[in-house]
Amino acid sequence: MTASPIAASTVSFHPETRLFIDGQLRESSSGTTADNVNPATEEVLGVAADAGAEDMDAAIAAARRAFDTTDWSTNHDFRQHCLMQLHDALQEEKEDMRAEVVAEAGAPLGMTYIAQLDWPLAEAIRWPAAFISEFAWERQLDEAALMGVPYQRVVVKEPMGVVGAITPWNFPVEIISNKVGQILATGNTMVLKAPIETPWTALRWGRVIAEKTDIPAGVVNIVTASDNDVAQRLLTDPRTDMISFTGSTAVGELIQRLTASTMKRNLMELGGKSAYLLLEDADLTSTVPGCIGALMHSGQGCALTTRMLVPRNKYAEAVEMATAMFGGVTVGDPTDPANFCGPLVSAKQRDRVMEYIRVAKEQGARVTVGGGKPEGLDRGYFVAPTILADVEPDHRVFQEEIFGPVVTITPYDGGDDGAVAMANDSIYGLAGTVLGDPDRAMAVARRIRTGSVNVNGAIFYGADAPFGGYKMSGIGRQNGLEGFEQHLQTKVIAY
Repeated sequence: MTASPIAASTVSFHPETRLFIDGQLRESSSGTTADNVNPATEEVLGVAADAGAEDMDAAIAAARRAFDTTDWSTNHDFRQHCLMQLHDALQEEKEDMRAEVVAEAGAPLGMTYIAQLDWPLAEAIRWPAAFISEFAWERQLDEAALMGVPYQRVVVKEPMGVVGAITPWNFPVEIISNKVGQILATGNTMVLKAPIETPWTALRWGRVIAEKTDIPAGVVNIVTASDNDVAQRLLTDPRTDMISFTGSTAVGELIQRLTASTMKRNLMELGGKSAYLLLEDADLTSTVPGCIGALMHSGQGCALTTRMLVPRNKYAEAVEMATAMFGGVTVGDPTDPANFCGPLVSAKQRDRVMEYIRVAKEQGARVTVGGGKPEGLDRGYFVAPTILADVEPDHRVFQEEIFGPVVTITPYDGGDDGAVAMANDSIYGLAGTVLGDPDRAMAVARRIRTGSVNVNGAIFYGADAPFGGYKMSGIGRQNGLEGFEQHLQTKVIAY
């Protein structure tokens, strides 16, 4: 591992720090703000509005009014027009957004050219906007005559209503983009509750919508808040019809409980503990290096493949190769394109990861590289890229989501059956990777109980690809046809 010092920032930010409620950019009702901290330097970048209960209530009321009293939900052409305006405007904002996500999320600059920024900005709004014209909003059924008189029947797809979108801090642009695109394209109005850890990335959307689109007041409302009780108002308020949440499984369980009394539809993309599975015929030289993908954004991604599973007869060699790979990873200033790993988002997250490493060693795991703070970095919330070998399926680090730059390596026996059993030995089922002979790898991929699987270097990601998980990794799908339908109600009309 190579650590590089943190340079003083030379970026001049032009952030939006105000809430966006009912078409207006405004401070919080109380005037309260929260510091926006750079996780690489631990320095305050600036502030952002910190909303209270009154602000959230106003946002919900605005979204409800916009849905009930405007033609947003039924005017397909107008929605398409507005979303394409938004897509174009976001392209103009791209470089400012890039600087913000590097600074406030600690995202390495190189990652912003893929999933952190460029990939979602290219299609997360544009694809669902175009799909408005392709989707079958109505479907005619066969003529019927149950009481002797013939009649027609039609199936109609309609928006859910007001959607409360709750997003995390790890991939703020990516996750917000894919929620906004599909929620609005399907005719819903929304309240976005964004994380206080990465507020500028979210609040910028309000200014862009206000200044560069014809989206009516109240259709989109954006609130950043440090108090979880503010977010919970979305869950219990009867004026909201659906919750779209991306975050931890523990919070997902809470959402299920709190939304039960109003029977809201929940779309939840939760935690993951995905396998990086090498089959017996996989060539180690070409496959082991791919495990470095688990270090994207310092491991702070739910779909990252953090459990490496290797045939026992190749285990020692795979550990040696992975250790060498991780030892050569560059860590440090996320603004430096030479660095692959940046900081974790907060001191709390750094301490959580370090505790998992401590527990792993206590349970018998072996740290082959990393395991602590990188040398040469005296500030910032950094953890060195870490390999944990000799990890058994009953170890906590095998079963629980660490959300840091840590990969476990475990040997398996029993050929493909043993590999599948070990990959499926998890409460989660979000993603995975299988490497080996193409036909064999495809057969194994079909047996792994996850919402997405990459085979031999292919990538499932895209606005047209449904994303979500099995088991404790969530409910429903975001993106693609399946995600589009997730935001719609179904009505049958007989006439």
